[in-house]
Amino acid sequence: MREIILIQVSGGDRPGLTAAFTSILAQYQLNILDIGQAVIHDSLSLGILIEVPPGRETSPVLKDLLFEAHKLNISVRFRPIDYDRYEDWVAGQGKDRYIITLLARKITAEQLSDVTAVVARNELNIESITRLSGRVHLEGEGMDEDARACIEISVRGEPANSEAMRADFLRIANERNLDIAFQKDTAFRRNRRLVAFDMDSTLIESEVIDELAREAGVGEQVSEITEKAMRGELDFDESFRRRVALLEGLDEAALERVRSRLKLTEGAERLVATLKALGYRTAILSGGFTWFGRHLQERLGIDHVHANELEIENGKVTGRVAGQIVNGQRKAELLREIANQEGISLEQVIAVGDGANDLPMLGIAGLGIAFRAKPMVKETAKQAISTLGLDGILYLIGVRDRDQAELLASGSTK
Repeated sequence: MREIILIQVSGGDRPGLTAAFTSILAQYQLNILDIGQAVIHDSLSLGILIEVPPGRETSPVLKDLLFEAHKLNISVRFRPIDYDRYEDWVAGQGKDRYIITLLARKITAEQLSDVTAVVARNELNIESITRLSGRVHLEGEGMDEDARACIEISVRGEPANSEAMRADFLRIANERNLDIAFQKDTAFRRNRRLVAFDMDSTLIESEVIDELAREAGVGEQVSEITEKAMRGELDFDESFRRRVALLEGLDEAALERVRSRLKLTEGAERLVATLKALGYRTAILSGGFTWFGRHLQERLGIDHVHANELEIENGKVTGRVAGQIVNGQRKAELLREIANQEGISLEQVIAVGDGANDLPMLGIAGLGIAFRAKPMVKETAKQAISTLGLDGILYLIGVRDRDQAELLASGSTK
């Protein structure tokens, strides 16, 4: 009868090791049922699951493998696999697979211990762990505010309690200065095609209307209206109209001054450039103003911009908004329209924002990300990023640092 054997090879890595062992298996014309290899700091771990057909002897191949391992100063172990256990393993391929992504400035043992404990409690099997971020120099460690670290964990099974698990991940993220994304591993996760951004406090660090209010000398009044809206005393449209009305008479030169000091959020340029190199379409859906959105469109190469039209006559702000106000529901409507226009499904859309008026579009997107968001938004959105810059989004779609470097380098040579 056929035999199934797991071959486990470990030791110092160097070119030709895998070829040496697989060439022996080839001589005996054996079938490879599964194979996996990882190298960590020049140390190899190779697993090969082989089938020895009926009528073939096992001992000659094992003897040759042992001799080759001795010659190469490598450790090799053999473990017979019961046929029923193998069939149970094959049946497991029908189980759902999820991707858990850990993002931080630095990944620590405490963070990983807490996350994997939650995975174990929910009876999920870890199939692989991969580092997406680049290798880190020890010199100057902890001094680089732009440092990034990311680990991707692939698990299989169904969580024992999905809501409790997500709550545990959110608690760990808050306690350990870590972002944890939990996504079902589907074809859509690897094939997003459109990313839509909020503008204020997302693509840029500031809130433009607050900057304009300071230029107009009405900063305190605008803040009072904002607070009333946050307490639920005013809806978004009414609060927005009242704030814009206070800008009446503001010279267009003040808008230029505000625009000149707008600062892009950390990682914004890197993210958009990488997305463009990958063929993604991009959009700004903002409750701010197109006057500033178009500037960002030109600077970053954004494909679509939808925001509020600040009415200007004779070089001065009138205090009115032309057309329909872009509130939360309008953002969601615009996202649907753009996806339809681009011929893609909402499952292929990523939406990014920080405020409550972003929740409708975050909710309908295949991947909704609360970026450096208020607690309520962070808890409601499907995913959240608070510890890294905008380019941390690339990790959530599986793009490694070396992929980014390659894409950006190829783009700079065109």
